[in-house]
Amino acid sequence: MAVLADRRGSRAAPARAAGAALVAATVSWFVDPNTHRIPLCPLHAMTGLWCPFCGCTRAVHALVHADLATALRDNALFVAALPLLVLLWWRWWQAPSASRALPRPLFWSAATLVLVFGVLRNLPPGHWLAPAG
Repeated sequence: MAVLADRRGSRAAPARAAGAALVAATVSWFVDPNTHRIPLCPLHAMTGLWCPFCGCTRAVHALVHADLATALRDNALFVAALPLLVLLWWRWWQAPSASRALPRPLFWSAATLVLVFGVLRNLPPGHWLAPAG
């Protein structure tokens, strides 16, 4: 019985993360970031540059409304990464006490991809990667 209670307690963090994601998706269903004032990205507000995460809020809004094309336009990297994020969350749920560290090559590959995406969306050849707003 103690093992069951311990396992339930160790799943509290992944359950809270899933709950927070569900709340964020629900809020995004009702609040359109294209028409409501949402806090701006500090990097974009100060420099005019798009960070790799700019457009994620609008992409979530588009996804909860089943508009994949708009979500991809807002932040293609975020949309492409969602299946991997769900897979990582599932891994965390299945073995909450196990090491959640990503293998080093996967971590550095992901970090490089995010960096390249962030730079490319601010250059003329990658202008199509920048959010519409």
